[in-house]
Amino acid sequence: MVPSPIRILGLDPGLRRTGWGVIESMGNKLTYVACGQVEPDETLSLAARLAQLHEGLYAILRDHAPDEAAVEETFVNSNPMSTLKLGQARGIAMLVPAQAGIPVAEYKPNLVKKTVVGVGHAQKGQIALMINVLLPKAGKMSADAADALAVAITHAHHRMHGSLAKAVLA
Repeated sequence: MVPSPIRILGLDPGLRRTGWGVIESMGNKLTYVACGQVEPDETLSLAARLAQLHEGLYAILRDHAPDEAAVEETFVNSNPMSTLKLGQARGIAMLVPAQAGIPVAEYKPNLVKKTVVGVGHAQKGQIALMINVLLPKAGKMSADAADALAVAITHAHHRMHGSLAKAVLA
């Protein structure tokens, strides 16, 4: 019996733009499914923007039916308010798949970069270039969508090699 592919949703959370990418993984083979970004209306209140993010991510789950999800961990920057707001968006990104019964893994940004590019401090442009090498059908995409696809690829690699100890399952 041939195993069926695992559909993975990768998420790069942000309050202005949350990148998302869906791939299928079967052994060493990765197949591009879709990607994009959810962009809440910046003129709305924080609560309303989080609600829009929730609705947008729920629609992606409904449209693409992932089996597993992976979210990039938050890096702490110099502005504590920005970090707090990013954490709130990240909470929504973890909540939506968890509510749907989909396992959620978390990956550190440096692990994502190292897995996809080979260097833990790669630039966004390098990530996008490697995404187009690994998933040529992805075509032109936003930096946030490329980052989300990188998170999905990282999950595919680490789940396949039994390295989920490096990921925190929620």
